[in-house]
Amino acid sequence: MTNVREWLRERGTESVTHPGGTLYAHLCRVEERLAGIGHDAGVQAAGLTHAAYGTDGFDLALVFWQDRLTLSELIGPDAEELVYLYGACDRKKSWPELAATHRVTDRFTGGVTRLADWQVTPFVDLSVVNELDVLEHDAASLAAHRDYFTELFAAWEPVMSPAVATEVARLFRS
Repeated sequence: MTNVREWLRERGTESVTHPGGTLYAHLCRVEERLAGIGHDAGVQAAGLTHAAYGTDGFDLALVFWQDRLTLSELIGPDAEELVYLYGACDRKKSWPELAATHRVTDRFTGGVTRLADWQVTPFVDLSVVNELDVLEHDAASLAAHRDYFTELFAAWEPVMSPAVATEVARLFRS
């Protein structure tokens, strides 16, 4: 992942403020947490680059979403697909029913994609791990959004990995 981290630094992620320090530090923590709970190298790479196209909650893009080949060549097509789905996800339209429908509404195109079975848990785990990292580093955000995330993560529990469910329980017990 050294070349991926270098790519991120070249795009200025070390100078972008983010809860817990910088965007670069956040991306690295997400990757490391996904590794720690046992996700494979592809999901870890997706965690490290999950903000490449920007997200519904973080507008800064490191690469234009229509230039997907750049990221695909860097992290592989399956990991890039997960990053695209994550970045393109219209959260208001997708998140509430995600566990039941496995559908993601694309905020770039307006289209709807049904996640492949193998993508559901990695997508949910990446989404949860990202939010946990933000909430752990921003107490005001945790206080303001605790009820929302408690409800959302409970709905997602059937499709999240047991290790991520444990992480959710640990944060929300405090």
